[in-house]
Amino acid sequence: MSKQTLFPAFPLSEWIDTKDTLHRYFQIVGKLRLSLNPKKNHWWHMTLYTTTKGITTRAIPYKDFSFEILFDFINHNLKVFTSKGEERMFKMENGLSVAAFYKKLEAILKDLNIPFNILKKPFDLSDTTPFNTCTEHHSYDKGAVHNAWQILLKIDMIFQEFSGRFYGKTCPVHIYWHHFDLVVTRFSGNRGPNMETTSQVELEAYSHELISFGFWFGDDNIKEPAFYSYTYPAPEHIEKEPLQPKSAKWQDSNGSPMALLLYKDLLKSEHPKQDILNFMESSYQAGATLAGWDLEDLKVDPN
Repeated sequence: MSKQTLFPAFPLSEWIDTKDTLHRYFQIVGKLRLSLNPKKNHWWHMTLYTTTKGITTRAIPYKDFSFEILFDFINHNLKVFTSKGEERMFKMENGLSVAAFYKKLEAILKDLNIPFNILKKPFDLSDTTPFNTCTEHHSYDKGAVHNAWQILLKIDMIFQEFSGRFYGKTCPVHIYWHHFDLVVTRFSGNRGPNMETTSQVELEAYSHELISFGFWFGDDNIKEPAFYSYTYPAPEHIEKEPLQPKSAKWQDSNGSPMALLLYKDLLKSEHPKQDILNFMESSYQAGATLAGWDLEDLKVDPN
């Protein structure tokens, strides 16, 4: 597959308003999953997943049935299915505010007798306007949303290939809706160091040694799409370790080194998929080697 068909140019500036709206849609649905799903380690019970039609919650258990919420990015509908055969939906289109999205979903869940009890405040976003009153975010560019989903879908497939090369504990390839990033994480199996924090989010996320890999479309700090990787806890001098491809670099992130590969650099490559795999492997080798992981024991034989 050529670079032209694998990844399109996708600057954040061209769809930032739509991204801000979509991010809040994701948080609403993700918080619902968080409120009803049985707890899993490292917050794996709250994540979203790419699918052949868009982004899904997968099955959420409730009483004696389950239900699923699907962002259909082919037909641009928000769909709710239950294991009892019930289906509900509404259109996602330009002008659909976050408040309107919230209220439409609330009405569907009420009709299906599913509780909708979430913290309405956005998590770590640019404003704190409750979802049910948020009318300032209402942009929905169907073309941009479709492109964003296609990019996530293709990266998901590459992340899954990389995930299969490791025998140790590995999370599913999933979307953390709080920061809108696609992530896969490897664990050494060892407990992490004691953390000087009372944040339950961080204490659960970083309870064990890990090397995480992700992709996000950009934020206030890095205003463009990028791939990243970090090791926790970060070994001393990891930032001196070589990365591939040559365009990859180490960058400080809240006082800790993070490997970074800008999406725009892939557009210049004849082999973007291999560049992503090389980036992930080189950042893994850097962290795992310095942290003393048993690389040979954790490596899956490619044959």
